[in-house]
Amino acid sequence: MPRRTAQPAPADRALAEARWPATLAIVAAIALYVTLPDSLIVGPTWIFPVLEGAILVPLTIARPHRHPGEAGASRVAAIVLIALANIGNGASLILLVHLLLIGGQISGRTLIFSAIEIYLTNVIIFGLWYWELDSGGPAARLRQPARLPDFLFPQMNSPDKAPVGWRPAFVDYLYVSLTNATAFSPTDTMPLTRKAKTLMGIQSLASLLTVALVAGRAVNILK
Repeated sequence: MPRRTAQPAPADRALAEARWPATLAIVAAIALYVTLPDSLIVGPTWIFPVLEGAILVPLTIARPHRHPGEAGASRVAAIVLIALANIGNGASLILLVHLLLIGGQISGRTLIFSAIEIYLTNVIIFGLWYWELDSGGPAARLRQPARLPDFLFPQMNSPDKAPVGWRPAFVDYLYVSLTNATAFSPTDTMPLTRKAKTLMGIQSLASLLTVALVAGRAVNILK
């Protein structure tokens, strides 16, 4: 009888990362934006939500997962979506600071709630930026060999403390954004590149303006 040769092992299924956590985060950012007072919104209230929805809905339906073979157009659309949310939130922060400097008519309660909404939106948006830009984006991180990282997570220093093949997902970047916005500096995850350091620096500055200046002024008004 002919000797049976070993069959090659089946190829691994393509790796993929679900888009829905990031989609939910964008929906939350849109919801926070539309609840801001009209005085803190540039133009009609619907402009940014409609533009973001026009990109988000078809992108989520057509590309529910990020995978190594993802087309470049899909990533460009995701970056434009995050940039729109960033512009809207940045404009709201500038308007809020402007109202404080000129002594505009805004109640302490409204000021506090607006500052909280802008702060939370800031956390979401920069979490999306970190997720989309680290190592070339989610799709690039799934390819082999992966590009050099922009962020150094604790699991990279201690691989024995993480599952085999661990990669950062959106929730990991959202946590990095939250800790950076709260501490105004990196905590357990370090930026390695100038791009990452610049992003974290901008976020820290925006959070400092929101928390130290706006929230502090709101407390004085309430008193």
